[in-house]
Order: sequence, then C-alpha cells, then structure tokens
Amino acid sequence: MAWRGHVLHRFVFQSYFHISCWSSVGNRKQGLQQLSIGANCDRIATVEHEFLHALGFWHEQSRSDRDDYVSIIWDRIQTGREHNFNKYDDKTSDSLNVPYDYTSVMHYSKTAFRNGTEPTIVTNIPYFMDVIGQRMDFSDYDLQKLNQLYNCSSSLSFMDTCSFELENICGMIQSPDDNSDWQHLSHVPAGPNTDHTNMGECEDSGYFMHFNTSAVAEGSTAILESRILYPKRGFQCLQFYFYNSGSESDQLYVWVREYSDAHPNGTLRLIEEIKGSPVNYWQLHHVSLNVTSKFRVVFQGVRGTGLSNGGLSIDDINLSETQCPHHVWHIRNFTDLLNTSPAGTEGKIYSPPFYSSKGYAFQVGLYVNGTDDNPFNLAIYLHLISGGNDDQLQWPCPWQQVTMILLDQHADIRQRMSNQRSVTTDPLELSGL
Repeated sequence: MAWRGHVLHRFVFQSYFHISCWSSVGNRKQGLQQLSIGANCDRIATVEHEFLHALGFWHEQSRSDRDDYVSIIWDRIQTGREHNFNKYDDKTSDSLNVPYDYTSVMHYSKTAFRNGTEPTIVTNIPYFMDVIGQRMDFSDYDLQKLNQLYNCSSSLSFMDTCSFELENICGMIQSPDDNSDWQHLSHVPAGPNTDHTNMGECEDSGYFMHFNTSAVAEGSTAILESRILYPKRGFQCLQFYFYNSGSESDQLYVWVREYSDAHPNGTLRLIEEIKGSPVNYWQLHHVSLNVTSKFRVVFQGVRGTGLSNGGLSIDDINLSETQCPHHVWHIRNFTDLLNTSPAGTEGKIYSPPFYSSKGYAFQVGLYVNGTDDNPFNLAIYLHLISGGNDDQLQWPCPWQQVTMILLDQHADIRQRMSNQRSVTTDPLELSGL
C-alpha cells in the first residue's frame, strides 16, 4: 500500500546506525527523509522493508480493505504498539489497484508485537498464516506497485528469461552453421524425465531443449542462438540448468556472437566449455559474459566419442546484468536430509572448501534441522579453514564480507524470493574449537 502524491525525482535520505530498524513513510513532500538501519537489520529484506517505507509504502495490513483478508486481534497486541496496526483509508494511501498481498515484504507476521503466545494477525485464508511476514525479498506485487508508483517501465539489470514452455522457444533460433538441431521436448527416455521448470508437476506442460547425441555421429554439432540482446552495463550473468544423459565426452560450449560496425554479421567468442560424466539430475550453471555491444548467446552441443544413450539438455535460462556468484553449493536430496537429520552437530553437513577473492579458504556449515538450542530452524555458519595461501594472508582475517543466498529456483529470475544474509569478519571477535 503506497502513498500516491506527486512523484519526487530526487530523494534525500539520512540513514544512520541506531538501536533498531525504522523509517517514516516518505514521498510526501515533507523534507528530509530519515530511516534507521541498526540492530537486527542484517537481512536484506528488512532493509528493503524500511526503504519501501521511505519510498512511500505503508504496511500491507494497513490497507483500507484489509478486513476482507485479515483479522487484527487487538487484545493480543503489546500496550503502546497498537498504532502499528492502524488502517488507513484510500484517501491517505493507494493500493494502486493491486490485490491484497499476503506475500508482501511489507506485511507483518502473525506474531508481530504479540503480548503472549497467540497471533495478533489471523488470515481469513488459513493457508497464508505461515506466509505473512516473510523477510526474504520483494514480492511480485511489491515490485509491481513500486514500478507503477515511480513510472518504471524497464529494468536496469534484467535482460532475458526462457523456460521453453512455448513453441517459439523465446525467439531462439537454430543456427545454419551446424549439422543437427536442438529439439523441443518434455522428456527423454535416458533422461531427463521432466523439465526443470515444473518437474513433472503440471500436465501437458514442461519443456526443455535437447540435443540427441545418441542419434548422430562423432563430431556432430547442434547450435542454438538467442535473440539479439542489447547490454547497458558491460557485465552479465548467464544462468541455466544443464542435464547430460549422453557420453562423458559430449560437450556444451557457451559462446557470444558480438556485433559491431566492422563485423555486422557478428564474431564468435568462446566463454565456457562444460563437460563431465552424465548425471541423473539438472545442474545449475553460472557463466560471466562481460559484453559491451549487441550480441547473441550461443549454445553449441558437440557429440563426443563413446557410447551415448541420450544427449545434452538445457532449461530455465536467465540473463541479467549482474555479477555471477563466486561459488554455488548444490545440496542433493535435501528433502530426505530434512526428514532424516537430527538437530545439532550430528545433523550438520559441510560444503566443499572454497576460496574467497582475497585467497582465504572457507567452508559453509549447515545445521539441516537447527542447533541443539534452536531446533527445526535452518542454521548456516561460515568457517575459515586452512588453505594454500595462509602464509601470505593477514590474520586474524580482517573485515571480509560474505553474502550467502538460499536460492529460490523459480524459472524466472524476476520472481525469485531468495533468502540472503551477509556476514563480515571482525578480527576482534574470535572463536575456535
């Protein structure tokens, strides 16, 4: 729910560290906007929440129509905190013709400011009781309202997404410079059995692109090119899911075809070569492109030697002008781990060793079902470990920031609500075994 006054083209924020997180509702032409980013503000969604206030958003449960969707239990609210649950008429605020959003980052949780153990907010649809109050990321409607309020019609960072659900395969083209084609399929006998987008959950849907290496000779190629893309920033992250049911020697090459006045037909530049033993699951890949002129992304499958029972498949392509993550930890069979892992150290798993850009070695430790003191809540720890560069580094490790993201794997990067936390090493606070 947003204040809809005259749109300001310049904002002046005074942000400072305080003992809590707060902001008044801005975009009301009342001068300097103040907000506090202090204790317990370490979640990016909490910061987003406060900045949305500053940009003109009230709490979602303060909408004029909120009683159609939630009930406020006033006698369960802490004394002096009742104003947080005020309802405002549509002259004070404007829902911008967007439906009530239980998933908004601006919605309070069911336990907000409670004076006991019972909920202060009860959703009229019970399913949403454990949804309200999420602090992972903006919801779709949050972004829709923000873009509408500030007349934003395009994204600075988003470039393209494709889940291959439609026959037009997102404007991608089969190249004439090959001797085979990528096929638009919903399953392959040797795998994958389903696409990555829907995982077989939706009838008559769920497609991906597949190069059948079992039906072609060694050295055969299939080339799939994206539509022409126009960069703004000069750095891009290509993300896609890859499935190899072919031969260990089958290969996927990622190229870019860059256009210029001197080369109107484009020139190819190799970015990444992907190969390895066949596996029976979709694998996530990130590829940094760093392109500055108009271009196409080119996927080239090459048939290798040896026996192939299937081939190479790609799905859920996303391209954004952002930096790719430095490391990805893919945890297999996580549902089974949740069901079988005890709380505490016996249920703790570790990532492979990683190296930071400065050369520090570290691992991520995950308590799948929480610690002994706080069971049933996922707990993630960052551990500095011995590495090959230790004698060249400064110790204790000073002021190195790490951002960890629990990735939402929605097919469209714009609709993901990932859970993100950042931690910074402090050489004055040490712990050890």
